[in-house]
Amino acid sequence: MEISDAIKYVGVDDAEMDLFESQYHTPDGMCYNSYVILDEKVAVMDTVDIRKTDEWMENLKTALAGRTPDYVVIQHLEPDHSGSLSIFLKAYPETTVVASQKAIQFIGQFFEHLEFKSIAVTEGDTLNLGQHCLHFVTAPMVHWPEVIVSYESTEQVLFSADGFGKFGVYEADADDWACEARRYYFNICGKYGNNVASLLKKASTLTIKKILPLHGPILEGEKMVEALRLYTLWCHYEPEAEGILVAHASIHGGTKECAERIAEMLRAKGAKKVSVFDLCRDDMAEAIEDAFKYGKLVLAAASYDGDVFPPMHFFLHKLILKGYRNRKVGIIENGTWAPSAGKAMNALLAQMKDIEIVEPLVTIKSRMKESDIPALEALAQAML
Repeated sequence: MEISDAIKYVGVDDAEMDLFESQYHTPDGMCYNSYVILDEKVAVMDTVDIRKTDEWMENLKTALAGRTPDYVVIQHLEPDHSGSLSIFLKAYPETTVVASQKAIQFIGQFFEHLEFKSIAVTEGDTLNLGQHCLHFVTAPMVHWPEVIVSYESTEQVLFSADGFGKFGVYEADADDWACEARRYYFNICGKYGNNVASLLKKASTLTIKKILPLHGPILEGEKMVEALRLYTLWCHYEPEAEGILVAHASIHGGTKECAERIAEMLRAKGAKKVSVFDLCRDDMAEAIEDAFKYGKLVLAAASYDGDVFPPMHFFLHKLILKGYRNRKVGIIENGTWAPSAGKAMNALLAQMKDIEIVEPLVTIKSRMKESDIPALEALAQAML
């Protein structure tokens, strides 16, 4: 596929990839993007996961049309992008690896005894290919410490590494970029909002016509503008839309009933959007996505072993890992003889920044009763 006369897409789809990073469900598969710049010198921009090496090497061979790469630029060394590097270098041993110093160090950790020529680059360094020139920008912790991104100044395109990526196979004309891009961002990069904000600040000084990420479609025009708008919200941990997530973890159904009841109350009181997730059964990554998308969160969980039911503990632990902050949170706990979920959830929320705990904390004893309705109504009202 041609991006321009000089820049070719040689990425591959992995439609059978069902669990990205062994934790994120990808029912639509995954794509690994790679590009070639053909000029006086030839630069290959990243490789792909080893699962798709053969197909990628064929795509590369076709794009090269008999030429030999001078450089392979490794922007991000995670194996889904560098997995084919050793096979590539065996096929093209004279190619020089261009990467950050830390990435070059990591290559030795992933590929023992691999010998190669290398150029270590950092902020402000350039690589002249002829009419095209790559300008390197450091992007540490977006989302590994060795990451660089590359700006090609002639065609004004940004090779953005994992930034602006999404789950799913390659769709050049994907209409709904935001949904899977949001789930990808908060689960992959969410913890590193400050680092993403720093990269966006650097990018704002550049004239960019296209963004070429390592996952997902190429962004340009209105789609690129919208992606930049959303990334600005996301990296500053600002709610994207008005809404409330009700997340519940129920053992025998009593807590689930409470969660569904307060969701009904919130809708009746005029909440614009109420999203309900069963943390025991629904996709946890989607629950994380909605927790960040909206500004308000209601937690409903059963007590368990003097603590909180593990699916809720895992959900809150993931929110801590991803830097959840600046949100309004209500709590419903359930317990038959010694309710402990509320205390445990409060302790986990205390590890997050700028979290407002809404009163009242509602305690249910085994099953919701008519006498519990006023407290649920009060919590629903306080959440608006």
